Amino acid sequence: MSLINTPVQPFRATAFHNGAFVDVTDAHLTGGWSVVFFYPADFTFVCPTELGDLADNYDEFQRLGVEIYSVSTDTHFTHKAWHEASDTIRAIRFPMIGDPTGTITRNFDVMIESEGLADRGTFVIDPQGLIQLAEVNASGIGRNASELLRKIKAAQYVAAHPGEVCPAKWEEGAETLAPSFDLVGKI
Repeated sequence: MSLINTPVQPFRATAFHNGAFVDVTDAHLTGGWSVVFFYPADFTFVCPTELGDLADNYDEFQRLGVEIYSVSTDTHFTHKAWHEASDTIRAIRFPMIGDPTGTITRNFDVMIESEGLADRGTFVIDPQGLIQLAEVNASGIGRNASELLRKIKAAQYVAAHPGEVCPAKWEEGAETLAPSFDLVGKI
């Protein structure tokens, strides 16, 4: 079953954020745009490159009104230790959620059950708490924050402009389409 346009399922977890342990719930994913960014594990190889890329682009996500929540099945204690041990991870300003029970990871259907780890899942949540984008990459394929930003801009545009859609490679400010009977077969 697709997760697109479904509400985020209830959860409660602890995150490491801004030097403290904080509670995070599904309620945090409403009222604004959010990215829930799953990765397999702290202290690994591809994961810090992805999280570093998000950290490098965090100001642009914030400009768009988007909060990022990274999630792995590590504990919030492990997130703190990684934050203190790595210059790349030390640059992170978004919440790093610990999901040792796998509840959140299973809610988003990205649990690798045989390993107890998350797949590389990326989810964009709209202000109503509905999933608007869901992508899952194989463990060896890192993601790109710039492409994620482009997709968020498209999702925000479509949400603000009912009756319009963003074609392939759409960039902010480019022409959109208004689906209609007259457009069928003419693109």
